[in-house]
Formats: sequence, structure tokens, C-alpha cells
Amino acid sequence: MTQAISVIGAYPVFKYNTYGNIDFGTVKGFTMSYDLRRTGNISLRASYTLQFANGTGSSSGEGLNLVNSGQPNLRATIPLSYDQRHQLIANVDFRFFNGKLYNGPKLFGKDILQNTGTNIVIKAGSGSPYTKRSIVGNVMEGSWNGSRKPWRTSIDLTVDRDIILHWGEGEDKKQARLNVYLEIINVLDTKNVINVYSQTGNPDDDGYLSAAANQPEIESQLDEESFRNYYTMALQNPGMYSRPRTIRLGLSLSF
Repeated sequence: MTQAISVIGAYPVFKYNTYGNIDFGTVKGFTMSYDLRRTGNISLRASYTLQFANGTGSSSGEGLNLVNSGQPNLRATIPLSYDQRHQLIANVDFRFFNGKLYNGPKLFGKDILQNTGTNIVIKAGSGSPYTKRSIVGNVMEGSWNGSRKPWRTSIDLTVDRDIILHWGEGEDKKQARLNVYLEIINVLDTKNVINVYSQTGNPDDDGYLSAAANQPEIESQLDEESFRNYYTMALQNPGMYSRPRTIRLGLSLSF
């Protein structure tokens, strides 16, 4: 993979920065899965993945600060920014069929839930790595990508019904399938953290207001209380969290 490098001893410019093919990454792991094929009304798929994604750089510009500081083109393996150590996924599908296979409730002799089903997807995963930094001075603490963001979980639900459409007669008789669905993403409206401030590991606090070294500067503001309130509001970044509960109602026509 490409990475920023420093070239020394060149001519006519003795030293300059460019890109070189010096980065590498290694992903190791395994996936354990369970598949319950359709048994009656239900089917189930579940999997667990353990992964170790290490490399010398997560992006082509990650080494730019290193070469600008006068250091040589050092290579050391670290957890990559997209490394996720644990991931669990479960998919449960429950549905009623039509005709002789229907075994659901009836109303006035009608199969009210024929061709109707519910699908639930449950996902859980450990957080990706980030680099811990000090509140004062923004100095790296520990190792590069040595800290982890919190676990994330989500539950998605889909309820759908197939409606068989017929038209025409004899040899011209045709058929199509209309699927009506209600999809709810993040059913529990879980506030999953996807990014954090590197100084605290929290999504809504960078530690500036509580640091003892910053108190003289904060107290010297024209209005200390207003400064604290506006600074706190500025930290409330919705990009730090996964999207909230989302509901979709849709139609799909197959013919």
C-alpha cells in the first residue's frame, strides 16, 4: 500500500516528500456460523467473527507527520483504523406461507397472514481503535491506535407481505408479485458511539473545560458561564453517533 515517505540525498533537491509503496497490512481471523434452514415457519442464521487487522498504516497520509518531523521511514505494525476484534450477527426470519402450507391465524375462514413475515437482524461489534491523546498539549498517550471505542449494537426489523397479482386470460394470463414492507432500522433507537474525542474517549466531551490547566484561560473570558455553555454545545456533534431510529414504508413490484 502507498504511504508518505521522505527521500533524502536527492538531486537537485536534497530532501523531499512523496509517496512510496512501503505499507502493508495483514488480516487474520476466523468466522464461526450456524445456519438453521427453514423449519416450519422459522429460519435462523448466526455468526461470530474474531479478527486481527494489523498493518503499518491505515491511510496513505498517516505517515506524513512522521516524515515532516525528520524521522526516517519507520515501519511498525499497529492495529488498523478499521480493525474490529469481535462481531456478532444474527438473522431470524419468521413467516407464514399460503395454501396448504399456511398454519397461521384465521379470521372468518380467511388466511389473514398468508405470505406475511417478519425479519429481525441483530448486530453487535467491538469498537475500532483510536489514538489516545493528553488533554493538555495534545500529546499521544500510549501507543498509536492503542485505545478502543465502545461496543456498538443494533436491531433492525422488517415486516413484509407478498400480494400476488393476476391479469389476463388463457395464454395471456400473467402474474406479478407486489411486496409491501415496513422497515425499522435501529428499532431501540440505540445511541451507538462511532467516534470519540481522543483526549477523553467520550463522544461529547474533549476534557478542555474540566482540565485544571485550562481554568485560568476559561475564567478570563468575558462571560465564563456563556463560554462554557457555547463550548459544550459545540462539542455536540451528531457525527459522533450512528443514525437514530429510521422508519421506511415501501413497495416492491416483481414481474
